[in-house]
Amino acid sequence: MEDSALQYFRQAIETPSPSGFEEPIQSLTRNYIGPFSEQLRTDVHGNLIASTGESAGPRLMFAGHCDQIGMLVSYIDEKGFVYGQTIGGWDPQQLIGQAMTIWTANGPLPAVISRKPIHLLTSQERDKVVKFHELWLDVGAADGVEAADLIQIGDPITLDLNYRPLRGQLVSGPGMDNKSGMWTVMEALRRASVSQAPLRCYLHSVATVQEEIGLRGAKTAAGSINPDVGIAVDVTHASDCPTIDKQTQGDIAVGGGPVIFRGPNINSRVAERLISLCKEHAIPFQLAAIGRATPNDANALQIHGSGVATGLVAIPNRYMHSAVEVVSLDDLDHAAELLKQFALALSSDDDFTPQLG
Repeated sequence: MEDSALQYFRQAIETPSPSGFEEPIQSLTRNYIGPFSEQLRTDVHGNLIASTGESAGPRLMFAGHCDQIGMLVSYIDEKGFVYGQTIGGWDPQQLIGQAMTIWTANGPLPAVISRKPIHLLTSQERDKVVKFHELWLDVGAADGVEAADLIQIGDPITLDLNYRPLRGQLVSGPGMDNKSGMWTVMEALRRASVSQAPLRCYLHSVATVQEEIGLRGAKTAAGSINPDVGIAVDVTHASDCPTIDKQTQGDIAVGGGPVIFRGPNINSRVAERLISLCKEHAIPFQLAAIGRATPNDANALQIHGSGVATGLVAIPNRYMHSAVEVVSLDDLDHAAELLKQFALALSSDDDFTPQLG
């Protein structure tokens, strides 16, 4: 991984992007990928679409959503404590005692989120799972008037956006879901654009928005691109840590390579091409199965228009939707290389229609 690519990934993790509030990370991505794109545009929904290659060739769409789960300010009480509602799927237990940031019109405002101390909990309260409405944010305001001068109803909230290197090539932080996928699709376009081999397809790498609240960005981006082939890149649950059942989740290891999915949401010939390219270019990979519509952008891609030949590549991720998500930089690097090779191999000669006997 080049230093500039690693710097872009770290900056992405440190940049806020709750669903519906993706402008800061799209600006960061625009600056990174702009020099390698023949066309760069943002649609009305907020998707950032970078394009390059042969405009007469098959249209290939890489989708990696840039949004992360977060919160939204919904109430400020007379004492200055702030209450919120969720953006995306949260486990409230993950929020207790966390450092947070409220992103106001005047800049980031530090906050903490918690509940009353364990010493003051009744025996009944200790035995039950905390509910989201029982948590509040404290910005240190003297009263509600001071808090309301700083904060507006509807301001987005995130966890403290820290990027932490761990041992080896592992890194941790909030928003690995799915800035990992966003980074992968943009880095794949960058690598393809500087490759000595010609691009015979028209490649569109999209940082999609609002995946966490219903795959909304992928739907609208596909509407303007109208791809022939689409590959979504997201994270998937790693099963190489305690308490995860491999019989249900599969055998997926952080650092084991990108995960290629197979199942009814996936075009079998696209999956076969991905596997073949991994073998040809000595890219480590893992396989996973899903027997239903995927809960990510691949779902929206497959059923766009009259149908899109769709693949799904995933980055193994421990502790998803938490402050300490863990991924491997090696997995990101290998996933970007796989997508680059897929783009370089695609031409008008390819047919992904299912072959009947």
